[in-house]
Amino acid sequence: MELEELLSKYRLGQRKFHNIVLKEADLIDINLSGVDFQGADLRQSRLGKSNFCQANLTKVNLSESILWGTDLKDADLSQGMLRDADLSGAKLIDANLTDAYLSKACLCGVNLTGAILVRAILYEVDLSPTSERRTNLGQANLTDADLCYANLSSAILYQANLSGARLCRAKLSQETYRSPFATDLTEANLQGADLSYADLSHAILVKANLKNADLTGTILTDSDLREAIMPDGTVYSQCRM
Repeated sequence: MELEELLSKYRLGQRKFHNIVLKEADLIDINLSGVDFQGADLRQSRLGKSNFCQANLTKVNLSESILWGTDLKDADLSQGMLRDADLSGAKLIDANLTDAYLSKACLCGVNLTGAILVRAILYEVDLSPTSERRTNLGQANLTDADLCYANLSSAILYQANLSGARLCRAKLSQETYRSPFATDLTEANLQGADLSYADLSHAILVKANLKNADLTGTILTDSDLREAIMPDGTVYSQCRM
């Protein structure tokens, strides 16, 4: 199907376009809210500033696509392929990214508040801030997600669920030259998480739950661990580590 035909059918009320192939498509600043693109091939497409709110994008292939500032609020991207995609500044509030593959994707300044990223692959993903905003993962569900080698510098992870997540060698320290803010893990659930050799220097871990977490080689210089539950179940009582 050609792009113009798709847009015409959408304007006439059609929403279901399963398995459509639109590789290298140009869909910048277009409203496709509620569209059903299940299984679509959108590799290397340009989708910046478009509206995909409440869209069905399950099993979609968005590898190497550009989604700068794209609105994906409440969208279903479960089992989606987003390898090397650029989602800088995108809105993914309450989006479903269960089992999504986002290895080496750029998620700088993304709003993932309340998003579901259970078992998502975020290997070497960049979640650091942009010049305009911090990446927001507040209350996101990252249970069993793979965040090894990910850059989470200055990210907001307030009350995020990272139980069982893999954060081996992840960067959660503050990049002072890019942001004045420390990575915020206040009240985050890190039970059983693998934080081996991760850099958490200056991170805020107030009331975070680190029970049974692997802190082998973890850098916690100047981290704020007030009232945090430590791997052995004890509550950290000092102000700084």
